[in-house]
Amino acid sequence: MEFPALKEAEDRLSAKQSELAKIFAEAGDDLNMDNVKSLGGDTAAKVDHIRKLNAELDELGQKAADLQMVAKAAERARQVPEQRESGAETGGERKGRPAELKSLGELFTDSVAYKGKQGSSGPEAHLDIELKTLFQTTAGWAPETTRTGRVVDFATRPIQVIDLIPQTTTGQSAVVYMEETTFTNAAAETAEGGAYPEAALALTEQSSPVRKTAVFLPVTDEQLEDEQQAAGYVNNRLPFMLRQRLDSQILVGNGTAPNLRGILNVVGIQTQAKGTDPVPDAIYKALVKTRVAGQAMPNAVVMHPNDWQDVRLLRTADGIYIWGSPSEAGPSRIWGLPVAEAQAITENTALVGDFANFSELSVRRGLDVQVSNSHADYFVNGKQAMRADLRAALVIYRPAAFCTVTGI
Repeated sequence: MEFPALKEAEDRLSAKQSELAKIFAEAGDDLNMDNVKSLGGDTAAKVDHIRKLNAELDELGQKAADLQMVAKAAERARQVPEQRESGAETGGERKGRPAELKSLGELFTDSVAYKGKQGSSGPEAHLDIELKTLFQTTAGWAPETTRTGRVVDFATRPIQVIDLIPQTTTGQSAVVYMEETTFTNAAAETAEGGAYPEAALALTEQSSPVRKTAVFLPVTDEQLEDEQQAAGYVNNRLPFMLRQRLDSQILVGNGTAPNLRGILNVVGIQTQAKGTDPVPDAIYKALVKTRVAGQAMPNAVVMHPNDWQDVRLLRTADGIYIWGSPSEAGPSRIWGLPVAEAQAITENTALVGDFANFSELSVRRGLDVQVSNSHADYFVNGKQAMRADLRAALVIYRPAAFCTVTGI
């Protein structure tokens, strides 16, 4: 279905990107504004013009992204009646309604092991304190202190890439689809009575397997029974561990079972070497490759924070910051596209791609948590094994819609 507003927004974005690219090309590797003849005024005026173009690109990029979401929502809405008519049910749904999931704390309190301990009590202990001549802290009461309830999380990598990938569900062990691998368009003007030109089409079946990401944590009965905050804490950290690992696999998974095949290891993605180009130029060339060879509309750039730092600090030969002065936050966008700073990506490598249209994270089973004391000697030692896992497949429908930029 055609979406004229989206097409217009993408065309305007492309035109502005081309305009800014020409200015950078004139400035050269050292960003010398004196070489930019297409703009009038001094260096400050030219940099101001570049910033205005960047601002327009930000606005157009956001508008295009919003319209893409509207288009996808419309597409999903058209598919819903078909799914209802088919009466298909997936593992996590029943007649179109998601199955109710219990929290980790509820799973523990509903377990047989926990219920079996309800009402039981342990031996009481008595402590006699002999007071000394001088009634002081060491002989009397120690000052009472109460914890604030705050837990300071370990300094670890946050979730940075998952939200770029559209998510769907599947009831299969793999996502299987057909890829058009031959497209020969022989359409041509034909004289009266002449033979029609013969076209050619061919499809190839492709498959992306579902992989499992899992983790388990041993916890004592007493910790969960005596500390109310413990269950909620574990309930937050185990899912985070799974999502953090999945976030990394999306980029760099090697594809060898049981690993997912991350985007950087997908056969057929394009590459663009930085060479002597400024980083913005190299990224723009990668962007153009995804458009021309991939026939896609890139919607995001993934960079390591250290590499984005170098872009944010770019200055002209006169020392003027391109991406805004240090007194400003500056946009986390380049060529109108949002920049996702991901520590999982290889440093000195950027990834440009149409994540919205040609990638998909298909979930076979969402987060599943189980609690048991049947592991090893946990029953006799009063321990609980808390395990969590999920199963999902990463699908890259068109590898050429993605391009790495190396040597930045």
